[in-house]
This record gives sequence, structure tokens and C-alpha cells, in this order.
Amino acid sequence: MLLTGHTGFKGAWLSLWLQSLGARVTGVSLAEPPTDPSLYALARVGDGMTGSIACDIRDPSALTDALLGARPEIVIHMAAQPLVRRSFAAPRATYETNVMGTVNLLEAVRACEGLRAVVVVTSDKCYENRDPARHGREGHSPVQESQGAVRGYREDDPLGGHDPYSSSKAAAELVTSAYRRSFFSDPNGPSVASARAGNVIGGGDWGEDRLIPDIVRAANAGQPLRVRNPGAVRPWQHVLGPLSGYLLLAQQLCESSEHARAWNFGPDPHDARTVEWIVARLAQLWPGGLRWERDEGPHPHEAHYLTLDSSRARQQLGWTPPLSLDHGIAATVAWYEAWSRGADLRRLTLDQLSAAARA
Repeated sequence: MLLTGHTGFKGAWLSLWLQSLGARVTGVSLAEPPTDPSLYALARVGDGMTGSIACDIRDPSALTDALLGARPEIVIHMAAQPLVRRSFAAPRATYETNVMGTVNLLEAVRACEGLRAVVVVTSDKCYENRDPARHGREGHSPVQESQGAVRGYREDDPLGGHDPYSSSKAAAELVTSAYRRSFFSDPNGPSVASARAGNVIGGGDWGEDRLIPDIVRAANAGQPLRVRNPGAVRPWQHVLGPLSGYLLLAQQLCESSEHARAWNFGPDPHDARTVEWIVARLAQLWPGGLRWERDEGPHPHEAHYLTLDSSRARQQLGWTPPLSLDHGIAATVAWYEAWSRGADLRRLTLDQLSAAARA
């Protein structure tokens, strides 16, 4: 197994999960984790890796050498520039990483023998957002069907994106689809699929401009949390939700090329909640409570309402999220509480993985 982006928040969780399953995991990431502190360091994820290769995915030769040296059967591509707001400040780097990084990965796959499955992870923000707030339909889903019903985005909805990050993820989807049809249609070759998810929560996230890390930083500083868009609705889920989908998809791809397509991995529809709801629920559980206030901005554009329809994955892959949103919030608070008292975070993270697997 080769995993790009293994030192990031989601990558570290997935690396530990694969280690707990007995997999031999080679990671490909930049030399240092993207944040300090990081789950990768605190949970000693590197201790269980088969190999860890320092590589910038924008370097095609280095990435090809990494894959040829690891000789994996399965590749999960998660390395990315993952932040919407950073994409406004660094659009070129965002496109170079998210689009050309995906091209470089798929070119490296073409050079490898023995590969069976490739999962390219993009984002729920890859869809062309039909934001209801722009048309006075506050609180409705962004996709309205002819009968007036509303639903989340489905895999065959138009791709797009208002901001550089979102459009880079849409472009990565188009790249993956083109490579799949042009170079990976041989049933004896690797099966290539893409996976779309976002707005994950969980212990060990210190990313910038993300809700849970912002809460941790504010709580530690004894300051109120400043919330940019309290009314924004997102498909919140614990990090183990989409990761379980990526693993199941990789397994299914090894068994059949019929699953070589795009897949949504989102929460149950009732777990699409506003930012304000999430903050209020966290405040109920957070040791000592939380204070928050609205940050009036100015802020770059963000979609007001974003939900996913994951019925394809539920019906065709048999996937369901291992944790409800309430259980995911409780597990997240428990993780950071344990971190604050100096607990063994590798053991704690593995315990949370085991508990989710039993749920």
C-alpha cells in the first residue's frame, strides 16, 4: 500500500488504521508534517510505517521513483493543498499541487507494474455550487429537482468551483476521469476511482482556518472563538467516515473494475448541520465550556449550503459511516481532552479506531 499525504490529518488517521490491520504502508509526503503540533508526530505514526518518502508531488520524477521503489498493489492519493482560504493567497501553488500533482501521480501509476487499485481523493467542493443563498432560498439544498424536492450533490452533477481550491478539485476529478478512460480501461490493469468527501472532524487536527482547530486554539488561549459563517451548512462527519469509504472502495476495486468511477462519502442527511449547531454541541461537551462570537470579516467567498448524496456508495458498496455525528463530536472532544492531560495519543487514537470498527 502506498499513501500520499500520510503526514496530514486524514493521512495520519488512515496510516494508523492500515497499520492496525497489518498492512505494509509506504507514505509519500513533504519532509515535515503540514502543522505543528501534528497527529503524525503525537501518535508516533511513523513508528509503524514500512517506509516514509519525502517527496513533493509536483516533482514528477521523484514521485515516479517513489512508486517504482515501493511497488504497491494499492495507491490512495491524499496529498493536496487542502484549504479554501489559502487558495486565494496562493492560487498557482494550489493548482500545481492539486491538479498537476494528480497528473504526476497517475503518470507514475502508468509506469508501475502490479498495481491493482488507485483511489484519488478530491473534495465535496468539486461540484459547481448552486448556492441557494444567492437566490433568497436560505436553508434549502443547493440542488432542486423538478418536483420541488431538494437533495445533495450526486456524482453525475456538474463539476466546477467558485474559488481556486474548489475548481482545482474539480479539475483533479476531470484529470482522473480522462486518465481512467484513456489509459486504465484494460481489465488486467489497475482500476482507478475518485472519492469525494469533506468537512471532517476528529482528534489531532491543527489545520488553519478549520473549525475544530480554531476551537482548540481559542480555548487554550482563553479567548472566544471567532466564527466566520455560523449559518453555513456542511456535511459534517468524523474522519473515520470517509476513510472507511476509501478503504472499502480500494478493496472493491481490487475485486472488480466496475467500481472504477467517482464516489461520494458523506454523512447521513440529518448530520448536515450549520456551523453554529456544531459549535453549540461542542460547547456542551468541552471541558470548561466555550465562548464564541461572529467574525464579521471581510472573508473570501464560501458556499452557504453544501451537502452530498452518498446513496451510490451505500447501495453499491454497502458503505455506511461508522460513527454518527454526535458520536464523532464526543470522540473528538475526548481526544483533545486526553491531549491536554498528556495521554498516550497513539494508544488513544488506536482505541478510537477499534471502538469505531466495533460500532
